Amino acid sequence: MDAAEAQTALEVRGVGRRFGRNWVLRNATFRLPAGRVCGLVGPNGAGKTTLLEILAGLRAATEGQATVFGAPAGSLGAREQTAFLAQEKPLFPRFTVAETLRLGQELNPHWDQRMAENFVRAGNVPLDAPVGRLSGGQRTRVALALALGKRPDLILLDEPMADLDPLVRQETTAALLGEVAERGITVVISSHLVSELDTLCDYLLLMTQGGLRLAGDVDEIISVHRLLSRPNDAMSALQGGLPAGLEHHTVVEAHWDRHYTNVLVRPQGPIDSTWQISAPTLEEVVLAYLRQGDSIPLISPQSHVVGMSPESAA
Repeated sequence: MDAAEAQTALEVRGVGRRFGRNWVLRNATFRLPAGRVCGLVGPNGAGKTTLLEILAGLRAATEGQATVFGAPAGSLGAREQTAFLAQEKPLFPRFTVAETLRLGQELNPHWDQRMAENFVRAGNVPLDAPVGRLSGGQRTRVALALALGKRPDLILLDEPMADLDPLVRQETTAALLGEVAERGITVVISSHLVSELDTLCDYLLLMTQGGLRLAGDVDEIISVHRLLSRPNDAMSALQGGLPAGLEHHTVVEAHWDRHYTNVLVRPQGPIDSTWQISAPTLEEVVLAYLRQGDSIPLISPQSHVVGMSPESAA
């Protein structure tokens, strides 16, 4: 593995997947640097699960190519470095927790039994308890222990916390991120919990049915956006449309309430002084792009794939 490959966890080039006549994923192209915690967000049907399954080697792409630390997705080299956890968290309900971890040990040559057991015990999960009798939070702990015990370089998580109550979700997420940070593991986690993204991830991929809309470092994505607000005048409230004076900026979303015009933009120069300008939160940026599924994509420089032409750059 050369230096460039060591610094790149994922490289996805024009990946698409078709089921029958319908494309559920098309032209996914991005690069994910190693060691990042990447949030994968988008509406249902945008292709998030399909993308994760392709990266995990569980499904073949109809078109395009993807590599995991330089190895083709689905190859033995990629599989050895990757752990995947589906939303359903498939576990054998009749197995005890100890038997489940023993299975992980038998199937994975680089298994870390001590780490897996410690992760389970930290969640007060009895090793002798049958998996089928565990709570949702406890089952998630066991499933994550299986993923972490493999000692992967990349973990792919498909909404693993969706069925947990807020407190258990927070505790489990903190435990996962602690292990990830200590070991330098790259994580891609699909989530509908937009409000928690800013505490969960430092990298973002946002997909819609129209394709990839955002890719890059969270701080960088926020830094190139601005929220504009000013009181409505009578005509603007009635006419709608693009507010005057913003023609030279990239407008992501504009909306009106009874008193104010509010716009999220990627500025392309000075902004008229009539606007009140503020930095948006990650949640505000994500929701705007989700509402406007045909917005102009933003692919940050560090997400560019060499040899591909980005649609838009920060």
